[in-house]
Amino acid sequence: MRNKAMMAGVIALLMTAGARTACSGPASDPTGTTAPAAGGDLIIGRDGEGTTLDSTNTNFENYSIAIFQQIGESLYATTKDGQTLEPLLAAEMPEISADELTYTVKLRDDVTFSDGTPMTADDVKFSIDADTAGAGEGGWGFINSAIDTVTVVDEHTVEFHLKHPWAPFVADLSIFSNAIVPANYGGKSKDEFYEAPIGTGPFMFKEWVRGDHATVVKNPNYWQDGKPSLDSITWRVMPDSNTRKLALKSGQIHAEQITDWSSWQEMSSTPGLTATAFPSTEIDYISMNVDRPPLNDPHVRVAIAHAIDREAIIEAVLFGNGEQANSVIPKGVPFHNPDNEGPTFDLEKAKAEMAASSVPEGFSTTMLINSGDATHAAIAQILQDELKPLGIALKIDQQEATARKEREFATDYDMTIALWTMDIPDPDEWTTAALDPNGGLKSSYTNYDNPAIVELNSQAQSTNDTAARKELYDRIQAEVPADSSLALLYYVPFGWVHSDAMQGFSVTPLGYVGLKDVTLAAQ
Repeated sequence: MRNKAMMAGVIALLMTAGARTACSGPASDPTGTTAPAAGGDLIIGRDGEGTTLDSTNTNFENYSIAIFQQIGESLYATTKDGQTLEPLLAAEMPEISADELTYTVKLRDDVTFSDGTPMTADDVKFSIDADTAGAGEGGWGFINSAIDTVTVVDEHTVEFHLKHPWAPFVADLSIFSNAIVPANYGGKSKDEFYEAPIGTGPFMFKEWVRGDHATVVKNPNYWQDGKPSLDSITWRVMPDSNTRKLALKSGQIHAEQITDWSSWQEMSSTPGLTATAFPSTEIDYISMNVDRPPLNDPHVRVAIAHAIDREAIIEAVLFGNGEQANSVIPKGVPFHNPDNEGPTFDLEKAKAEMAASSVPEGFSTTMLINSGDATHAAIAQILQDELKPLGIALKIDQQEATARKEREFATDYDMTIALWTMDIPDPDEWTTAALDPNGGLKSSYTNYDNPAIVELNSQAQSTNDTAARKELYDRIQAEVPADSSLALLYYVPFGWVHSDAMQGFSVTPLGYVGLKDVTLAAQ
């Protein structure tokens, strides 16, 4: 490993941070047979908070999405393994016309919204149309770009008419932004509705105290009998990772998603706690804003990508709990090519790219990171060292997690550390978001624009031939590294630590946290 002394220092710093959390965990049941009790108020600690409960306009901001997914449901859902689809609010998989342009969806007839109002086809048409309309506002409507019209056939039947064949269509109907809400927002304006949204999900909105917490409570009208068990879920904002660990050990919170892997082994061996690394579709990367010279120069971006020692970062900040990213399509996603040759650590190639760039002598730039995030801080410090041989002076700008996200969405940054988690079992969601400047997320807020890549992605969207799609996605994965605005880092599992009092807890590879099946034993 290059620069062993520096890496050892980073590891020592992270281990020290983890050691400071040591204290006794909550008392465990001496018999090991504590039975789960109905009810309970679950508290989850996390490093930031959301920006909106408008499911059609949450950008790729997981804090908001995690809350809304407990309130709203879509026509289809992804199975727990993250690979296939199954009906949810739909009664069955859709009937598809011979020309692949019409999808007929039958709805369940026993679903009500949390206010007791029955869900009908009118609500479905309104919801999908509303999400589609959000494309012009920077929202998730791009996911519905193939839809021509949505037609109500009868109270429990909807037809979707497409502009052209669209391979990911049923997967698109499973995304959170296509959750079904009451037609005409139940007589409210859109802004009024999303202050306290109503859905068909297991929980319903209670309150959001900005900067402190958000809470949902049990939906008494939930259509799935016997669910949920919990009385409420509260997400508490706790930016500092050590604070969250102490709170988890002392029983102030019941769960947290690990963003600082330095204490993973410690937390795994703490009595009363369960640590699980769930398989994921998460991909972590460095975003480079191509509107900021000299990052608009592909030679500079490729140089940076090859200056990164990913294995060193995985060892230093994930303590081995990750895998070097070899493709823009995340691991665990259909059409991911495990044999793709992505960017690897090659300092000579990096220097050659800089020599061919518009700034052969180097330049100064800034990396935007989350404050209080030991992983982000360690990666930034490592990159500071790794970019020096290229003449790149990297400054670090620390911002609270939500504020950092807002700056990323506004492309008000040079470089930043970001991640993506898939929401549907099809690569199109991410390839469109990451590679198409007109795809709704401005190429993952980097403004990257390569017409040849956009065309390949468009072809992959419009063919249902599996072999043809594979060939197109193989080409995308092979060609993107030549000028990518994303310096890929690693794939990493979802690390969660939770109290043993929580039972039935699961996380899908798409990041959906299944809480309607969770029970909480009396403490």
